[in-house]
Amino acid sequence: MAFLGSLDISGSGLTASRLRMDIISENISNSETTRTENGEPYRRKMVTYQCADDNSSFRSMLNGQLAPEAQNAALKGVKVTGIEEDQTPFKQEYDPTNPDANAQGYVQKPNVDLIKETTDMMAVTRAYSANLTAFEAVKNMAAKALEIGK
Repeated sequence: MAFLGSLDISGSGLTASRLRMDIISENISNSETTRTENGEPYRRKMVTYQCADDNSSFRSMLNGQLAPEAQNAALKGVKVTGIEEDQTPFKQEYDPTNPDANAQGYVQKPNVDLIKETTDMMAVTRAYSANLTAFEAVKNMAAKALEIGK
């Protein structure tokens, strides 16, 4: 049953979305961490995705799937290519009583924007939900197909 490959695609989307949720949660929980083991404030982390197939662009994937010879080509979903640190500058906050303050009394704060992280979490939650719905639909189709064969 070739349509069961859709389970792999949805499964890869679920896995990638779950990792992104974990990274966003880590960003939110460290949004006030002014000193890490390397002596700097926490740097926001970002997850990068890539198509798991050999073709790297959406256009090449679409053209490849529309071609008549591509009827037997298997799609592989999405994969995480890395977790990168955001290199935007740290925020500066005046707090001379803070032990991490510099000589001028400024404390470097993490480059985490809680509004952006919340928005990203909402988007990835919707992506996770969409993949879960697709997974359930394929599972139900497979169950119905097995019932027809009885």
